[in-house]
Amino acid sequence: MDTKNVIAAIALSSAVIVLYSLFFIPEQTLKNQDLTEKKKIEQNSDTPSLDQSETVKNISRDEALNQSKRIGFENNNIKGSISLKGASIDDLTFKNYKINLNDEKKVTLLGPRTFSEGYLIESGFVTNDKNIDIPNSETEWSIIGNDKLTSQSPIKLAWTNNQGITFEKIISLDEKYLFNIKQKIINKTNKKYDFYSYGQIIRNQIPDITDFYILHEGLIATLDDELIEEDYDDIQEKKFTKIAQKGWLGIGDKYWITSLIPPRNKEFKTTFDYKDKFRANFITTKPQLLNEKGSIEEELQIIVAAKRVDVIDGYAESLKIDKFDLVIDWGFLYFITKPLFFGIDYFFKLLGNYGLAIIAITICIRLAFFPLANFSFRSMAKMKALQPEMVRLKELHKNDKMKLQQEMMSLYKKEKVNPMSGCLPILVQIPVFFALYKVLFVTIEMRQMPFYGWIQDLSERDPTSIFNLFGLLPYDVPSFLVIGAWPVAMGVSMWVQQKLNPAPTDAMQAKIFMFFPLFLTVILAPFPSGLVIYWTINNILTMAQQVFIMKRTTVKTVT
Repeated sequence: MDTKNVIAAIALSSAVIVLYSLFFIPEQTLKNQDLTEKKKIEQNSDTPSLDQSETVKNISRDEALNQSKRIGFENNNIKGSISLKGASIDDLTFKNYKINLNDEKKVTLLGPRTFSEGYLIESGFVTNDKNIDIPNSETEWSIIGNDKLTSQSPIKLAWTNNQGITFEKIISLDEKYLFNIKQKIINKTNKKYDFYSYGQIIRNQIPDITDFYILHEGLIATLDDELIEEDYDDIQEKKFTKIAQKGWLGIGDKYWITSLIPPRNKEFKTTFDYKDKFRANFITTKPQLLNEKGSIEEELQIIVAAKRVDVIDGYAESLKIDKFDLVIDWGFLYFITKPLFFGIDYFFKLLGNYGLAIIAITICIRLAFFPLANFSFRSMAKMKALQPEMVRLKELHKNDKMKLQQEMMSLYKKEKVNPMSGCLPILVQIPVFFALYKVLFVTIEMRQMPFYGWIQDLSERDPTSIFNLFGLLPYDVPSFLVIGAWPVAMGVSMWVQQKLNPAPTDAMQAKIFMFFPLFLTVILAPFPSGLVIYWTINNILTMAQQVFIMKRTTVKTVT
């Protein structure tokens, strides 16, 4: 790997990413919707507003849970409870995911509305008729039948207002992360009413987020095939609204998603806003007519899930949710990132370890780029053979740079050498490297997955440090000095590889490039250890291929 080419490739790749984000990624906000869409939203502004009245108290999570009667739910993956006050899903824990590697405490996502970290989902019906009492966040629902929700037994909740209208909810749970809600209104009066169905996710405050440019965390949706990604600070500044015929909406964390799938085949308005709390909600734009002595029904789905690829893709397919796989932030290199994940996952199932799977996929990538690398290494070997002649020309024409350039180009042409040929394989591999970084960074499958020895989590940095001899000396070092064994191995492999390449003819350049492996070692030390393992193994395979090509090229030259 020619160090000059590495620098050029990184700079070029960064420029491509920046330019792409500036000119090709559309702003997913109302200001960029066309005038027809904007007019359509304004015409539907007569839909009822959703309940905004809530009070957050300075109490613990347990105290908040105890403020209302609850009905529990549990399956193989999640457990929690539904508040009978407001009929909201506001207590959910993932049974199979620990907060920390060495801590048995499980990840808890949802929390009651009165808790400072409240995070909940609610659904129901609203109307413009101010004379009708409808359920709200203070409504006390009754349990009809089962007193616990499981994957085998749904629950039924009911509430009747003073006008003789009964609201019902039948909530079922599958074996994973899906809540299916059938809501119904039964009219016992002799009057007709119009009702709109809705669902909303409420989050009291911004959670601890990664805050890294390659990962979106915040409000998200796909509406009529358009991906909408709004950061928390964006919504604090301006509300987002869009009317759509199909799609889904939610709030996404790095590894977790809370999402709503509106009723099918009905137009709905999606709103992301902030009024002391973050809200992602939908409301149908056309009312349902509730006839006298009649009833209406509506059905929606709620998915509160760990972002496992098989789970997300499974729901997208089985429920026919448009572009639901985008809850995982595959990025604009989707066409590389997702297949790369499936390749790694295939080798994981074959070998039983994600570290070995990364090594296996590295070998496959090297094999795929083998012909291109061969061409590059042959050219580099010829360049190295021409080094003495290049030094001679530089000395001969040291006072005439124009003449030097002409002689150098003449030499390249005579020997059929392209000095830029070494850059092409690097340019091709940079997107793959970035895609692998993305896979390791965003997929929960890599989270807390061990390799061998001291690597217990391939999605985190190597925890050892050269400054305490990788743990042999009895003291800890500051985080900025945590440069582990794998980053050091990567740096050494890069240094050895550098020795195989033609040395720069300029003395200053030679000194700068000599420190480049050290520079990359420090830069990549905080990166996921799985990525550093990939880079190291890739360097070793590259060196093996380069030595082989150089020997063959030398033999042919001598012959």
